[in-house]
Formats: sequence, structure tokens, C-alpha cells
Amino acid sequence: MIPSPSGLSRRDFLRTSAGFSLGGLLGLGLDLRAAQEETRRFRIAGVKEVPSVCPYCAVGCGQLVAVRDGRIINIEGNPESPISQGTLCPKGAATYQLAVNPLRLTKVWYRAPGATEWDKTKTLDWAMDRIARLVKETRDESFVETRSYEELGLPLPSVSAQQARKRVNHTLRIGSLGGATMDNEWNYVQCKLMRALGVVFIENQARI
Repeated sequence: MIPSPSGLSRRDFLRTSAGFSLGGLLGLGLDLRAAQEETRRFRIAGVKEVPSVCPYCAVGCGQLVAVRDGRIINIEGNPESPISQGTLCPKGAATYQLAVNPLRLTKVWYRAPGATEWDKTKTLDWAMDRIARLVKETRDESFVETRSYEELGLPLPSVSAQQARKRVNHTLRIGSLGGATMDNEWNYVQCKLMRALGVVFIENQARI
């Protein structure tokens, strides 16, 4: 920025003017902090603000979800978040359009093998039962207790142990992919479940 002949830049002038104006108001006994707090309190009247986390990337920016009569009416950054301090990227700032959207799926869509159309008559209980059943069937069919060292590409523990096998207790037909909004407790339970099933391929988007 090119300074003026007086040596005072435009930015310095505006900053100084703002300081004089605020100082003058405070000097007259006008404390604006109470008015600012009142404005924040009634920014959206009659709502309950629920702390949440942005559902997109692995940063985990904090959000405030404004709810009235059981419906979301606004989503904005949470200034108390130690991660984002109230800021959101353009994608996070548009989260409201994700939550409140006539195009959002609110029922189960099922397409049977070989079918060309979606079946929208299935319930969520039916879908959860089917997922659990298929997981168990796949695990029972593919679970392996031991593998040879040759299969694993490992050197033999000794020359005489040609038939030696290593205990693996795993299945290679199931994978688990987690999202950035899974909190520590959810991740803990998810990993415990997957390890108990013998799942090897476990990934989480938040690791990036």
C-alpha cells in the first residue's frame, strides 16, 4: 500500500478512526459489550444450539446446530471449538444443505442381485438384519485359523519346520471403512468388533 504524503496510510487512518470512535463512545459511558452479548443471545430466538462436528474432512471442525421444534434451522461454526474456533470452510459452511435437503435419502433403498430397479419398501430393521446375517455368513465361510509360512511370504522358523504354520485367525473377505465423524469411543468399539471378527482390512478416513 502506497502511503499518503502525510505518511499515514489508508489502513492506519481507518484503524485510528475506529479506535477514536470506540474510545469516544466508552468515554461517554456507552459500553457496547452488553449490547453485543444481547445481540448474540437473540441471534436466532427460541432455538436450542447443539454442539456437533462437521461431517466432511478429517479436521473435525466444531459446529453449532440450531434446532427449533425438533427441526434444524441453522448450522454454523462453534467459536468454542479448540480446532476451528468458529471458522468453517465453504464445504463445512454448507452443511445445512446436506442435513435439510429434499433430495436426501430417508429410507432404505435395496437392489437385489440382478435387479434393475430399487426396492424402497424395505425397513431399516430389515436392512440391519440382512447386513448382520451376510457378515456372519461371509465370516464363517472365509475364516482361516492358520496359514503356512510360504503362503504368508515369511521365512521358515527352522529348516526342519517344513509343515510349520502360523496362527492368523482372520478373514480377507470383509473390510471396515470409518469416517471422520466417528469419535474416540465409536472408533474403539468399531475396532474391537472388527478385530473380534478377524477383519484385517480396517481403515479410517480421519487418519489423514
